Amino acid sequence: MSDNNTRDRLVRTQYESYPYPERIPADERKRLIVGSPSNIPEVNHFVFGGCRDLTAPFNALVAGGGTGDAAIMLAQNMSDLSIPGKVVHLDMSGPSQAIAKERAEFRGLSNVRFVEGSLLDVAKIAPGPWDYIDCCGVLHHLENPDAGLAVLTEQLAPDGGIGVMVYGEYGRTGIYQMQDMLRNLAPSDEMGDSDRVDTAKRLAKALPPTAWLNRNGLIRDHLEGGDPGVYDLFLHSRDRAYTVPQIADWVAGADMRLVSFIEPFHYDPAWLVRDPRLLKLLEPFDAITRAAFAEQFTGNIKKHVFYAIRKDNDTSPPTTDSPDTIPMLVNHTAKEAAERMPAGGKIVVSTEGLKIDMPVPPLARMIVGLCDGNRTLADIHEAVREKRAEINYAAFLVQFDALYRVMSAINRMVLRLS
Repeated sequence: MSDNNTRDRLVRTQYESYPYPERIPADERKRLIVGSPSNIPEVNHFVFGGCRDLTAPFNALVAGGGTGDAAIMLAQNMSDLSIPGKVVHLDMSGPSQAIAKERAEFRGLSNVRFVEGSLLDVAKIAPGPWDYIDCCGVLHHLENPDAGLAVLTEQLAPDGGIGVMVYGEYGRTGIYQMQDMLRNLAPSDEMGDSDRVDTAKRLAKALPPTAWLNRNGLIRDHLEGGDPGVYDLFLHSRDRAYTVPQIADWVAGADMRLVSFIEPFHYDPAWLVRDPRLLKLLEPFDAITRAAFAEQFTGNIKKHVFYAIRKDNDTSPPTTDSPDTIPMLVNHTAKEAAERMPAGGKIVVSTEGLKIDMPVPPLARMIVGLCDGNRTLADIHEAVREKRAEINYAAFLVQFDALYRVMSAINRMVLRLS
């Protein structure tokens, strides 16, 4: 059997023995797992320029859906917003898919269909055209990720897009050293899975402070993700990571166009670099070069999440130019966001060991509390004027734009065009 076929078999058996991520279906009674990519307001903003008709049927494919996080979130979003259509959960692991099915049943979701098989066979078993495709944590485990992205692109509708997550190279420093050691200590052809997992746990615990995994300090899947997390992190038979330039080339090679990384501030030196002379030197560079610098500068990006659309699709994310624009909070209610927002000053964003101060305008808390997903900018201004009559629309927009710059950078607010 070829090395490729052997790795294919090992990947399949891994997710059959250790469905990932580890999920308990009954937990759906108490919470919905949300994130990026693939929540509807975010998809509308980045893929459809905020112009998607949410009363029209929307058909989404989750390619390599695992235990169901993306499929459940998408289907629940569609149900909550009364969007007709379907979500197809495609995965080659029956046990993983069984967990996803049970989660859908706990939620009473009838808009999810399950197809078992490889995403490489999508044209036969789950053909498009799809309005949207989610593919998170899958392409980097293929023998040929280029082919995987290409076959998914072929199934997109002309105006459709894709949300992807792949590993980041620098932020995963320490993981690949562990994988190399475990290929010798726990070879897949000589040791059973449970013994391999036990060996990986022992090795992680035995590492000295000088080991790359411990020097990184940001890797916690083996501490928080149970045995499936240990296996996926340290024992995966096929695992590669990407840098920003590699992603840009990869996407372009599939005749796609990169729209945005999520969260955008991670990739923007203007938020990260405090030395004005360095910022001046960075000004002439294009967005990808600046993003590549930011990735190297912080060193903490473990996963790259991004949206891409077809190269010949000239759609771009919406702006605040029109008073009819509707701001949408991402994964938070207006009440929740307002409670967390200071009345002016700054917010401190903390992520993967990095803390960034971001200034917000004096009306930040009031404005956020009015962003209910239905009010336009004009509506929000009128509500503000009930308490601050002296603020005309131009003055309001200055404050809103200052707030939106921060909220969009941390991916907490997107826009919809009414």
